[in-house]
Amino acid sequence: MPVIYDLEHVTTYRYRHPVKFGQHRGIFLPSVGYGGRVLNYSLQTNVPSKVRWMTDTLSNNVALIELPDPSDELTVTYRFRGEHFGIKSIQNFSLASRADEVPVQYTPEEWIDLSLFMRPHATDPDGRVAAWVKRLVAGDQDETLDVLTRMMDDIWNTLSYQAREVEGTQSPGETLQKQSGTCRDYAWLMIEGLRRLGFACRFVSGYLYDESLDGGAVGMTGSGATHAWLQVYLPGAGWRSYDPTNRITAGFDLIQVAIARHPAQIIPLSGAWTGGADDYLGMEVKVNIHKLGKIPEFASP
Repeated sequence: MPVIYDLEHVTTYRYRHPVKFGQHRGIFLPSVGYGGRVLNYSLQTNVPSKVRWMTDTLSNNVALIELPDPSDELTVTYRFRGEHFGIKSIQNFSLASRADEVPVQYTPEEWIDLSLFMRPHATDPDGRVAAWVKRLVAGDQDETLDVLTRMMDDIWNTLSYQAREVEGTQSPGETLQKQSGTCRDYAWLMIEGLRRLGFACRFVSGYLYDESLDGGAVGMTGSGATHAWLQVYLPGAGWRSYDPTNRITAGFDLIQVAIARHPAQIIPLSGAWTGGADDYLGMEVKVNIHKLGKIPEFASP
């Protein structure tokens, strides 16, 4: 049963003195095929601005924000109302026989389309990631879905979630070394691990609904901010979502905005400013998501 959400995403940058702003890029608006329908949206700033929308090479919606006037504070407020159809469980699909076991066999046509998502992006100088992957796989002919679940569960069970204000994503090796990270770090670790097994994987940026925001008892890790997870391409099932931060693969909690080969391609808000070396005071991000209701299914004849 589809669900209607209201979402507000507010990002505030503060500076000691007024600074000049370069162009900013915002990736907030879900693209076509995210698993829902955009009903309404707006993007506003606390200072005069000009906003243009474009789509990037992966069909993500990107807002280009021009800010002509200096200011000691920049607030970007994005609001969105959408209908979310939910993510179906992998059990609703029949994998092609060539996807039943590791390594998955992609066809030549699939290779052409998926090759950029199969090639490891991060280096592994001390072999830490390779050793981690080897520990989780029983070898050739290990069942695909077991490997995916085992890797997701290992991240969820052994790493400590640690939110941080610093922008960017840790390398997979750094996340394993520290035994902690954010949702972006968790997703990036699992992506790079699976790519070393021959899987096509892509990084997903979006939002996480938490029932506790509407008075429910369920508390999700990473809610109240932007969220990140991954998708794996499985012949017969297509792109399937895996969220190692919350160990979920289906339902209505993950609201997809953008996809990429690596995290740096889809930072929710990025841009440049010119000022003194000590002018930057910090940033604050607030995300609120509320469920407005459900849309009834068609009645059975």
